[in-house]
Amino acid sequence: MAKTKPGKKDLDSYPIKGTNKVVRPGDCVLMRPSDSDKPPYVARVEKIEADHRNNVKVRVRWYYRPEESIGGRRQFHGAKELFLSDHYDVQSAHTIEGKCIVHSFKNYTKLENVGAEDYFCRFEYKAATGGFTPDRVAVYCKCEMPYNPDDLMVQCEGCKDWFHPSCMGMTIEEAKKLDHFLCSDCSSEDDAKRSLNAFPVSPSVEAKVEVKRRKR
Repeated sequence: MAKTKPGKKDLDSYPIKGTNKVVRPGDCVLMRPSDSDKPPYVARVEKIEADHRNNVKVRVRWYYRPEESIGGRRQFHGAKELFLSDHYDVQSAHTIEGKCIVHSFKNYTKLENVGAEDYFCRFEYKAATGGFTPDRVAVYCKCEMPYNPDDLMVQCEGCKDWFHPSCMGMTIEEAKKLDHFLCSDCSSEDDAKRSLNAFPVSPSVEAKVEVKRRKR
């Protein structure tokens, strides 16, 4: 069995220097990147440990941004979307810049205001292969794309599906002014029903048709 190195101890928390915030295992944090031009890395703290010299290290599980993944950023990825990877690491606690919140996709879509520290995750990501779990999600609109919470969508009152205004030939401003919306498929069905209702077949006409059929 591997022995714990002498002088190492697990910590319940770590105060972020220069802030009044405290990090605990399970918290999500922003970590300073080696390249100052890049945005901070996002990670989930799994463990906090100090050695006999009181140097504090954190074991983290990295979140990847879409552009850091093998497939790259796609149209349906939100600006604040992250993937929880299977990539673990040990970092100096001094590189922690702040805390953040990584919401579930469902909870993120319910936020009234999205703050700078708010992110969301709907996929787990295998860093070596580029695979995702789940590998399928619901798609919407004629373009059959997963939902991007940054994009406005309108719901059809007929089929209850959601549509991008641009796919329906509308501007976002026009979509915001809508009181009712039917997609092209449902509106054509609605027109067909209206035309039938506008020209009801009278019993006398039906009787004549029936008579003609009998004569044949």
